Parts: sequence; structure tokens; C-alpha cells
Amino acid sequence: MQPGARRGRTEKSILYNNEESNMKATKICEGVYWVGAIDWDLRNFHGYETEKGSTYNAYLVLDEKVTLIDAVKTGFENEMIERISSVIDPAKIDVIISNHAEPDHSGGIPALHKLAPNAKIYCAAGAGVKDLTAYYGDLGYIGVKAGETLSVGRRTFTFLPTPMVHWPDNMVSFMAPDGILFSNDAFGQHYATFERLDTECDLPEAFVQARKYYANIVQPYGMQTAKALAACAGLPIQTICPSHGIAWTKHIPEILALYKAWSAGEQEDTAAVVYDTMWHSTERMAQAIADGFAACGIKPRLYNLHYSHNSDIIADAMTAKYIAVGSPTLNNNMMPSVASFLTYFKGLTGNKKKSIAFGSFGWGGQSPDQVHEMLAVCKCEALLPPVRVQYRPTEEQLGKITADVCAALKGE
Repeated sequence: MQPGARRGRTEKSILYNNEESNMKATKICEGVYWVGAIDWDLRNFHGYETEKGSTYNAYLVLDEKVTLIDAVKTGFENEMIERISSVIDPAKIDVIISNHAEPDHSGGIPALHKLAPNAKIYCAAGAGVKDLTAYYGDLGYIGVKAGETLSVGRRTFTFLPTPMVHWPDNMVSFMAPDGILFSNDAFGQHYATFERLDTECDLPEAFVQARKYYANIVQPYGMQTAKALAACAGLPIQTICPSHGIAWTKHIPEILALYKAWSAGEQEDTAAVVYDTMWHSTERMAQAIADGFAACGIKPRLYNLHYSHNSDIIADAMTAKYIAVGSPTLNNNMMPSVASFLTYFKGLTGNKKKSIAFGSFGWGGQSPDQVHEMLAVCKCEALLPPVRVQYRPTEEQLGKITADVCAALKGE
């Protein structure tokens, strides 16, 4: 079996020893091990394209009470159990901390409960207990509230609820004296890699994936994220261990600064120009609009929905001050790809943008108005009335579009 092969997906039996396994725990620091799973093949997460795969992180702490934080995705239990077994018999686990009930975090709890039936399972009071019970039945969950602590020997956990970052049950757990924040979904990345730390991995890629993760998962909850950041501000954090991707050690100030800016909805002088096209007319209009932005010092980026995935556009457009969306008219409607993008955008928009709706048509011409209306629903403020051209735009019409965009920008 190749390293990283996911035996846990297909085998129904639970592995109890590690004698024949390639799955080894990775040491984070003294007494703390990563025992999660790597999903090299994941390419879609709720409509979010995960081209780099992902990890489902779980962390083992060896102390007077052996503690496991989180429990990987359903189907990857064996990979986690094999890694735990490379350090200690899983039956010796005393405490399981479930920071989040979503099945990519908690899926291994039933298997662990069979191996360590006396282990106490801690989760957020209220929503955490409710959600875990709904998924796995009553396993005697212990609900914890803000500021409650749990001593496991030399180490003590402090629990901090972070509701709606990004589920009601979310919480983070801070472990002293090591200074490790087990941050759940915050600061995570869908990024499959053997490296576990920011000092070992492709760091630029980690930041790219952290931005994409925030934009596509956390962005709607900026206000809640800001509150969570404030709640953690006074903690002496030395390491951040999220539930997906690599752990942050040397680059904690940078990722904290990015989260502060993203959660505040800070914008840059950039424009996302998103469109689909049938006979290149709407494409030419998109270029004319981009030329208008560029002429006024606004950096545009064009996204043809034939080739650009919604989740990649959202990651780039998250901090853009402007968005322009264009569609030809097809059967009295906007193109399905444009409707898909706007629906996705509606669910994730975290800051108000200035917008332009545009499109070409043959005879009906309904799409620019439909796009305009949808952008208003997305809390965008129109920079121009809907821009429409029948059939193929002339050079004169394209020049006027560019000039109108410039005039609107200068008139702000």
C-alpha cells in the first residue's frame, strides 16, 4: 500500500494495531501528535472546488489523561486509528474534545467510542450536544460553556465558543502551557500535504488556500469571526492547529492580520469582471468594462465562466471593491452559468460592492435587468444602469461603455 492510501474508506473492520501500517503520527511538539487523515482526491466541498485536496486533522495529547481533539471525516476513521496506534493503544484515550459536529470533523467518534467506551466526550453546551446526538446518538456528551476549563494533567484546556464560525456549535480549545489553539475551521485550508507545519510546507500555497477557505466557508460570518478573534486576542498563542491543512507556528501574525482584514470586510481598488458569452459579444463588452476600470486606476480581472470556477472567483473577488457581471440572453433568461455564479455569490458575499450588470442579446434582452436585480439582492450598489448591446457591439459602442465606466468611477 502506498503512503497516504486510504484503506479506511473501503475496509469495514477497525484496525487495532499499527504493525503493518504506513500511517504514522506526526509530532507537533513534545507530547502532541497529529493523527488525522489526508484526502488527496477531494475535489469538491459543498460546491467549493478543492483542487489541492484536504486534510481532516485530529490531534493526540499524551498526559495523565490521554486526549484526542477532533476525529476526522466519516470514512477516514481507520487512517486516524492507525496513526493513534503508532503512538498509543486507542483504548487508552480518556478524553475526546469535539470542537465541531460537522461529519468531516467528528466522523470518527463512533469508532473511537467502540475502542475507548469510557472516554468522556466534550463539546459545546447546547448546540454541540444537540448536533452530535443527532448524528451519532447519545454517547454521554459533556457540554462546556465559555471559559470552562479541563485539566488533563500538566496541561489545561480552556473552551471558547465561536458560534457561526461557521456552525452554531463551533468552539475552539486553547491548551496551556503549550500555547496551542485548536482553532477548528478558523485559519484552515483545504490543502493535502504530508507537511504539517507552516515552516515545512509551500507557504505561498498555504496562504492562497487559507484565503480561498475563508472566502468560500467563513466569509458570510465576518462579524462572528471578528468576535472570535477578539475572544482569542489575549491568549499566549504559540501554535494554531486548525481542522484542515497545515498548523501555523512562525507565521501566526500574518494569518491573524489577514483574518482581521477579511472579517472587517476591507476592500481593495480592484474589480472582478465575471461573464459568460455565446458569440463573443458579451466577452467584448467585458473587456470594454475592464478597460474602463483600468483607465481609472482600478485593477480589473476577467473571469470567463466557461473556464473559471465559482469558488476561485469568490476567493479573488472577496476583497474587490467592484464587481461586473455579464450574460447574454438565452431563452428569455440569463445564462445558467451566470445564474449559478450569482446564487453562489449571494450566499457568500461578505461586503457591499459597487456593481455593473451587462450583456448582449438578439431580440429579448432580459438578462442585463435580471443580473442587475440579482446583484441588488446581493447587497451591491449599482455603479451604472444595466448595460446592453444588441447583437455584436461596434467599436463605437465599446468605446462608449469604457467611457461610461470611467465617468461613473470619477463621479463617485
